Formats: sequence, C-alpha cells, structure tokens
Amino acid sequence: MSIIQDAAIQFYQWSAGPARWWRVRHWRQAGTMPVAVLFYHRVADEHPNPWTIATKAFAQHIDWLQAHFDIVSLSEGQHRLGPAGNSRPTVCITFDDGYADNHRFAIPLLIERRIPFTYFVTLGNVVEQRPFAHDLVRGVPMPVDTVEAIRALVNAGVEIGSHTRTHPDLGQITDEATLFDEVVRSTQELSELVETPIRYFAFPFGQRVHLNRRGAELARQHGIQGVCSAYGGFNFPGDEPFHLQRIHGDPRLSRLQNWLSFDQRVVRIPRFRLGVS
Repeated sequence: MSIIQDAAIQFYQWSAGPARWWRVRHWRQAGTMPVAVLFYHRVADEHPNPWTIATKAFAQHIDWLQAHFDIVSLSEGQHRLGPAGNSRPTVCITFDDGYADNHRFAIPLLIERRIPFTYFVTLGNVVEQRPFAHDLVRGVPMPVDTVEAIRALVNAGVEIGSHTRTHPDLGQITDEATLFDEVVRSTQELSELVETPIRYFAFPFGQRVHLNRRGAELARQHGIQGVCSAYGGFNFPGDEPFHLQRIHGDPRLSRLQNWLSFDQRVVRIPRFRLGVS
C-alpha cells in the first residue's frame, strides 16, 4: 500500500510540475519566495505513534532538505520575511514538547551537521520529569528531557523555545492569570532555569482553534519575538513575521517532498490573523 501511495503522490507532484515551476520562477524574480517552518516531536524507532518519526526517515528528511533548501534559524527566517525579501527556497526546523529520545539520534545529527533548529520545551513536564498526557492516554509514557539536557543544548548553541507550563489548549483559556502563567511566566522561568533568553513560543496542538490572540499579545508585550502555530502553510515576505506558520514533518518522505515543492493546497492555506501588531 505504501508503494502505491508514494507513486500516487509522486504522480500528483509531477503533473503539477509546470505550474509549480512558473510559480517559483515568479517568486524568485519578485523576491517573494516563502519560508517553510517544519515541526517534529519525537525521533525514535521504538513505540511509534502519530507524533514519532523513525531515525532513518528523519535522516532522509535532513538529507533532502540540505540538498534543496537553505536551512536557517527562526530569526533568519523572520528576516527573510522582511522588506529585503527572499529569493531562495528556505526552511526552518523546530521540535515541540521535549522528548528525551531526541538526544539519541536527531539532535546529534543536527549538531554534527551544524544545522540550526529551535527546541520548544514544556516546562512543567521537564522540571517534574512527568510524561506527557497524550502519551499517558495511549498507555506508553515516554521519557522527558531533563533540565541538564536542555542546558547542554544551550551550551551547544541550540535555540530553546517555550511551549507553556502544562501543555494546555490555549484556545480554551480565557482567564487572564492562567494565560499569563502559561505564556509569559513559564517562559520567564524557563529562561531563568537554563540561563538564556527565550525568544520564541509555540502554541500546544497549534491548530487554529488552539491559538489565542490575547496569548500572542502577551507574548509580544513581554519580549517574545515570535509565536508558532502548527496548522500548515508557508510564510511569505510581507506576512507578519511574528506569527510563523508551521508544516508537520510528515514521516512519509514523498508527502513532505510534495508539500515543500510548493503544493498549491499548502500554499493557499489561509493565514490565521492573530491581530498582533
């Protein structure tokens, strides 16, 4: 079945090739090439689940991305959305939650190749060494990063980001004090814990219904330089660079290649307006 699915995806990509070529040509000439931001959660070969990608598949992703894109930091990605524009295929890499398994393969691979990435950490789970609720529901609790592991990432030059204190659905939170604690205070405490500024925040779950305009406003008011969603879509020069739309690092390489080859279904994903200026 997987061979048939891959063939179907590749045929779809091939059939759309001429339209994509013209679109990319126009973007290059106009300096409006979009920036893609990928998100992963856990890279491991044991206990696969919807938010895990196998080590071999992840390595294939990185090989392909290095061959076809500039892989840049979130701050450089934001810069390319600014007035100077962007004329090169560009991608940023991020991780959510803070799974200890990432230190066995994915993180060493990225550091060895000097590939920048941002690692979003859920503070409460790391500090309390508490498995994530979505893993407990499945009955397979996974090990979580330790504070020492996060500090080691900082020392290796990795950008650490905030992913709330308790991984809640922020779209359902209206209480100002709770929202402030999950967005602002948890970020401040994470910064103090690992002794480095925290510049980016990722909304848990990240679909439109999980975003919170007031939460984004609080983030900006307290010095956070960007917030990340996770419902797909590219970021174009001229878009508000404070909100970075992200695309799932789908384990199936053929699907990722199709999406990042500027599939019009991804290009046309409507942008959630956070209303933060």
